[in-house]
This record gives sequence, C-alpha cells and structure tokens, in this order.
Amino acid sequence: MGSNITAVAFDLDGTLYPNHRLYIRLIPFLFRRCRLLSAFRKARDQIRAEQEQSPASFRPDFYDYQTQLTAERLNMPPEKMKEKIEKQIYRKLEGYFPEIELFSHVREMLADLRKAPLKLGILSDFPPENKLKHLGLGDYWDTMLCSEKTGALKPALQPFSVLADALGSPPEQILYVGNSYHYDAIGAKRAGMKTALITGRFAKKTAKPGVDFTFHDYRQLRNYVLQ
Repeated sequence: MGSNITAVAFDLDGTLYPNHRLYIRLIPFLFRRCRLLSAFRKARDQIRAEQEQSPASFRPDFYDYQTQLTAERLNMPPEKMKEKIEKQIYRKLEGYFPEIELFSHVREMLADLRKAPLKLGILSDFPPENKLKHLGLGDYWDTMLCSEKTGALKPALQPFSVLADALGSPPEQILYVGNSYHYDAIGAKRAGMKTALITGRFAKKTAKPGVDFTFHDYRQLRNYVLQ
C-alpha cells in the first residue's frame, strides 16, 4: 500500500461529487430560505472563529449551540429553530441528492480500496448518512462522522482525532481526501494525517504546503493509494 496507508477517509460535499451539480439545483432553495441560511452560516462562522482561538477545543452540545446562535440572530425560540434547521436545511438539502451525479470512477475506486483491504471513512461538516444513501454509496464505510457527532467544525483538531479513533488507525497511516485546502488539508495535516486534494483538471499546478497528493481523476487517487 502506498506510503504505509491503512485507511482512507473522505470529505463528502465537493469531494465525491462536483459542487456545481448541486448548486445549480439549489437556486430556488437558497432564494426561499435566504434569511435562515444566512443566520445559520453566520452561526457556523462564529463557531469556527471560536475554534481558531483554541483549535483543540470542541463542544459536546454542538448541535444545540449551533441552534442557539442561529436562533439569536433571528430572534426565535431555540426549540422552534432546532425544528426549522432540521427540516428546512438538513432534510431539504438531502432531498436533492438522488439527482446528483458523482465524479467519474468514484465507485470503482471505493470498491478497489475496499478489496485492498483498507478501512474507509467519511468526515463531513454535515450529516452524511442520507446523502450517501441517495448517492448509492451507503455501504462502503467503516465510519461516517459529522460535526454534530464530533463537536467541532473542520479544520479543528477534534473531528480528525475522532475519525482516527473510529477507524482504529494511527493518524500517520490515514489518508484524508478533500476539496478544500483550508478545511480539509490543513485540518487533516494538523492531526498528523496524510492529505490528498481533488482539483479541477485544468487547475494551475502549484505546490500547497501540507498536501501530499493532488489529483483530478479518481483513478489517479486509486493508483496512488494502491501503488
């Protein structure tokens, strides 16, 4: 196995499928819920700002704290906001995923890594289970994690530490694959993991500190891991 890798974990949104395939379908969704989504985004921005002050910190009450911050911005009772976030953000977003196409060769790549055999995981800033089921990828994973479970947003240390524990592999033997340099690569490298970054086919080839491998085709990633 390449570079003593025993486990491979993935971000989900923008990593296993192109973001633009979702964004095109989201225009009506964004228009109808602009105030809610703006408040939700600002709440997460505040959480990330707090995490930057203490990268190893986390909140066991993450979901409730996120709800509280969002509710304060819209002057709404937290219990009502919690229901609104669940129905109008999480569940509504998941409803678009049966129509989303994956990047080419994702399924073949995952099947080959599973046969290797390697442990496979998902670490996303949003709940991944229903999205993966709709994408036809529900059965590949040894663990599926999100901020609501780990208590922190990427690139904090906590999500990646929980991921390593769940996979049962030392961080230095885990390759984390994402599409965001700041959230995915820096966060995973901070935790001692190897990192891979998916880029556009015609993206400018520039070295990024902390990234071990860049690719635009999942066959390249498969070959890198299995070499």
